[in-house]
Amino acid sequence: MIYAFDVNGRTLSRQRLFSDMTVDGVKCSPDGFRADVNGNLWCGVNGPLGYGGVQVLSPAGKLIGRIRLPQLCANLTFGGPKRNMLMMCCGQSLYMLQVQTQGAAPG
Repeated sequence: MIYAFDVNGRTLSRQRLFSDMTVDGVKCSPDGFRADVNGNLWCGVNGPLGYGGVQVLSPAGKLIGRIRLPQLCANLTFGGPKRNMLMMCCGQSLYMLQVQTQGAAPG
């Protein structure tokens, strides 16, 4: 599950469920996260075969896309000069995919 909080300086408040990470009734476990320039959250996920890979969640926490991988995705990041290459770290492989958005800039 992923929870969201309001951040006020060094204080967190208003804890709420952002996503229960369930797809087709199958519970998945989130791992690494990255945000894109539209505020979507890209999550590496662990799950049974066919459910591991990447889930893309809207700012409201709704599933808007999936990338199915043959291995569990432990971490991911956006790279390349335009930050439009999604790099996905899996068990024994590194996958890279050009996407139609950009990763959020650091800072």
